[in-house]
Amino acid sequence: MGGFFGVASKEDCSLDLFFGVDYHSHLGTRRGGIAVVNPDGHFSRSIHNIQNSPFRTKFENDIDDLHGKIGIGCISDFEPQPLLVHSHLGNFAITTVGIVTNKDELVAEVLNSGYTHFLEMSGGEINQTELIVALLNHKDTIVEGIKFVQEKIKGSISMLILTQDGIYAARDKLGRTPIEIGHKDGAYCASFENYAYMNLGYKDYHELGPAEIVFFTADKMEILQQPGKEMKICTFLWIYYGYPTACYEGVNVEAMRYNCGRYLARRDKDNVHPDAVAGVPDSGTAHAVGYANESGIPFTRPFIKYTPTWSRSFMPTNQEIRNQVAHMKLIPIQQLIEGKKILLIDDSIVRGTQLRETTDYLYKSGAKEVHIRPACPPLVYGCKYLNFSRSKSEMDLITRRVIKQFEGDNVSEETLQKYCDPDTPEYAKMVEEIRKQLHFTTLRFHRLDDMLDSTGLPHEKLCTYCWNGRE
Repeated sequence: MGGFFGVASKEDCSLDLFFGVDYHSHLGTRRGGIAVVNPDGHFSRSIHNIQNSPFRTKFENDIDDLHGKIGIGCISDFEPQPLLVHSHLGNFAITTVGIVTNKDELVAEVLNSGYTHFLEMSGGEINQTELIVALLNHKDTIVEGIKFVQEKIKGSISMLILTQDGIYAARDKLGRTPIEIGHKDGAYCASFENYAYMNLGYKDYHELGPAEIVFFTADKMEILQQPGKEMKICTFLWIYYGYPTACYEGVNVEAMRYNCGRYLARRDKDNVHPDAVAGVPDSGTAHAVGYANESGIPFTRPFIKYTPTWSRSFMPTNQEIRNQVAHMKLIPIQQLIEGKKILLIDDSIVRGTQLRETTDYLYKSGAKEVHIRPACPPLVYGCKYLNFSRSKSEMDLITRRVIKQFEGDNVSEETLQKYCDPDTPEYAKMVEEIRKQLHFTTLRFHRLDDMLDSTGLPHEKLCTYCWNGRE
């Protein structure tokens, strides 16, 4: 996914920038970066690999040398950024969040138009943010360049652009990812997660709408492009990615997850009779609290997540290592498992490997039954709008493997839709096969309509592509 933070202040902004970026560490796995405009008007930048150590430990020494009144920083899921740019648009730094799914097409188009080259990252990939810079440079102003990017790309890109005069913030065309503006005396900031600036003294000031472009300095924020009417914000921000204290479109993540659990419990009433409800730490916990509150079944924590050394389980690029890390960081409490019928809620089932191992772990620890309730519907389509997963193929999804098992290699869109509909025999057959393969006592996925109702937002504003393939 990735996240970013930017500050324009009348005083030195380095500490606000450092802590604001650090608060986004849950959103990215590969790189961290900071760029500031020095008092002499020049740009300084620092980028580090954060795969095996936190952002904070990599940058706490650098921050002593990165001083200025204006700066941006990011946690990146893949490419090194921010990038420092010298072009006909002037000197600027840029950081982006999102994915360009038509990258190859746009790279060829840019090269054919006279652009000489792109620098390759390790592995031969082109830095996606560099492509955005190349597109920006097609126009005569930064604002026109941002509008050009919004029209050209498929996928989604939100960005912060740091100039010597101020910071441009632009939300992606359909608002799939958020940008929040905070304000305190003498400073404005832009942030992916609004809670990231609260402990720094900022208050919520403005939430950008889809495709909206703003420019801010230490003194003011001005809107350069009004928001569009159509929105497709990523629903998975609430289900999994978002930090519990974050709010998107006025809806708090933790509160939405409680609602999500309540809807799960209402659908599940009288179907099973567990002794306890538990959540897979951390993202399943709030859903489980909501389920327990609604059902009256006690909430327990039969697993404790060991966080001092084990970071997010999908950080390593090797799937086998990710599975091992996921196993190592969950420590069972025997007294809360042995002889118990446990209903376990996870945010989702992607490949299924980790949840199967967790379930087997519960059985080995003496659990009598393990009932699984994912907080979202079955994932049938790979996300093409955000860096949601490292999966190289939709066949990494357990749903698609099961569908292939039933239907063969050539599956029509019409057939896929039957497996997305919870009221069809195909859906029921798929869920039962997943249950058997992953060794669950029972399995019931969240219904899409219930999950969307949990947000309290109009359904048409929420992206549901990974569940039903609808854009």
